[in-house]
Amino acid sequence: MKSIIKLNGLGKSFSGNRILHGIDLEVHPSQVIVIIGPSGSGKSTLLRCCNGLEVAEEGDIEICEKKLLTDGRMLSDHDLNHLREQVGMVFQSFNLFPHLSVLGNVTVGPRKIQGMDKHSAETLARELLAKVGLAHKADAMPATLSGGQKQRVAIARALAMKPQVMLFDEPTSALDPELVGEVLQVMKALANEGMTMLVVTHEMGFAREVADIVVVMDHGRIVESGPPDQIFVNPREDRTRSFLQAVLSRNQQSNAA
Repeated sequence: MKSIIKLNGLGKSFSGNRILHGIDLEVHPSQVIVIIGPSGSGKSTLLRCCNGLEVAEEGDIEICEKKLLTDGRMLSDHDLNHLREQVGMVFQSFNLFPHLSVLGNVTVGPRKIQGMDKHSAETLARELLAKVGLAHKADAMPATLSGGQKQRVAIARALAMKPQVMLFDEPTSALDPELVGEVLQVMKALANEGMTMLVVTHEMGFAREVADIVVVMDHGRIVESGPPDQIFVNPREDRTRSFLQAVLSRNQQSNAA
């Protein structure tokens, strides 16, 4: 089976600090790959390299059977923009356009980038807003929405480009705890429909329930990867065990509070 994302020997540094060390990773169609690990382990940098928001100095990146990076050399801007149409991205900070309505946010990509006519774009947008439970908010402005609603609009906006793969960069980390569930439910529904997803998250329950493969990162390296039962029940590496124990301890303290 052809992979939708293939990383080989990916290396990245910031100001002389090594962030990623020789990352190898493959994502196949309809797979949900969840990346976990402590803060600062390189998870978000890895994800941002997958659509060219960060440029790795070493290695190869192949997305949707097209080379994004070859031996540290990127695609041209024109080819990169075309490739990004196939790779949806959802950020932790929503990144909605504040001057556009919810409907305007979801239609802007199909209209401006793909040349879709207004009627078709709005029909598609309303279908996607219904899909994420926000059909009634089409005319609302982003400032009037809760964090969970903003993130669901961001997901609908990414889906409007009809991508082959969705990247999620800690999509619930900026949300109040009571709003996390509504975003995770949308993501679970996408996974059940067969959307290919690469997800960076601290939500261990989501990783355990939805992931096909869980990837554990630490200090810019993949420590371990495997199905959820292996990672959460019988991890092979000491670093994985210590990370999961720390997460469990924090969750217990949070629940007690």
